[in-house]
Amino acid sequence: MSLIFNQEQRLLADTAREFLAARSPVAAQRRLRDEGAPLGFDAALWGEIVGLGWSAIPFPEDFGGLDFGCQSLGPLFEQIGRNLSASPLLSSVVLAGSLLQLAGSAAQQERWLPALIGGDKRLALAIDEGGRHDPLATELHAERCESGWRLSGAKLFVVDGVQADGYLVVARTAGQKGEAAGLSLLLVEAGTPGLTVRPAALIDSRNCARLQFDGVLVGADALVGEADGALAVLETALDRGRVCLASELLGAAETLFATTLDYLKTRVQFDAPIGSFQALQHRAARLYVELALARSAVMAGLAALDDASLSAAERARLASLAKWKAGQAADKVSNEAVQMHGGIGVTDELDVGLYLKRIRVAQACLGDADYHCQRYGVLLSTKA
Repeated sequence: MSLIFNQEQRLLADTAREFLAARSPVAAQRRLRDEGAPLGFDAALWGEIVGLGWSAIPFPEDFGGLDFGCQSLGPLFEQIGRNLSASPLLSSVVLAGSLLQLAGSAAQQERWLPALIGGDKRLALAIDEGGRHDPLATELHAERCESGWRLSGAKLFVVDGVQADGYLVVARTAGQKGEAAGLSLLLVEAGTPGLTVRPAALIDSRNCARLQFDGVLVGADALVGEADGALAVLETALDRGRVCLASELLGAAETLFATTLDYLKTRVQFDAPIGSFQALQHRAARLYVELALARSAVMAGLAALDDASLSAAERARLASLAKWKAGQAADKVSNEAVQMHGGIGVTDELDVGLYLKRIRVAQACLGDADYHCQRYGVLLSTKA
């Protein structure tokens, strides 16, 4: 398991750094927020990202992909975090694309994967139903009927769900809330009668939706993978998304840390830069250590995604570790950044607040610290 990027991945990082700094800096996200852009991202920018081949990176060549592996997504998401760049790369490519690649039928893959890779269509994963991420808490019911499946229930916090072309819906087709068995994946196209999509406002001003299913009917061919047994493939796709989010959190935290260090060097009190005060130096040193530990965990998580020698449980443990540690480090950095900037740190004048808000949402997305600590412990005890 390599804990450093290879030459191709470093080249991807350099390309992403230059491209996003020029085309999608923090100022662009601020503009999208101020304009109230319904998509939460720039559609033209997304077209350019697709043109660079980023959406094709994790997929095999048989599907029109580049077969660079999931680890190669790491340097891209790190730069996305550094610039707070908004795009449907996580939702449509990493999550929905992975589920179709891993479990989709030949017809589903032929119809959707080239469109997702080419940016012609967008899919969003509808999984959470409560205030916190928990796939086993799924209650949205899908019952068999003569024409296929009937869905009833609601989904919250659907990332990039506004104006998506379809939704991969996690539904309970058997069992009770909290049980691992009985979960299925169903592909519901936008505009299907009975489906209502409403925007949901989050503090990071990104694209998020609430879905309501009132007796939504879909055909038998809407089932993705095995009925009642979707959890394993779902967790595989989710872990890919979790590690990508961890990379984004790491990039955002490192950039915010560098910004704070610059402020400590230039802000003068009592005729001296505040960075010369020992108490602030100690606090900054602790953040540096936290970020170094987070980078190790994220790199291990990324490497594990493509390591066939590891068991599914080991990959899952490393993914949870990466998401937890990156989120913990980003939380500490964002808190200290606000504190060290003083009163101005909480104003909209500085970008500090934009980073803090995105970090808070990314921390909660696909499982917060408590969720991943618990999951890691369960996986560890299962191994023992």
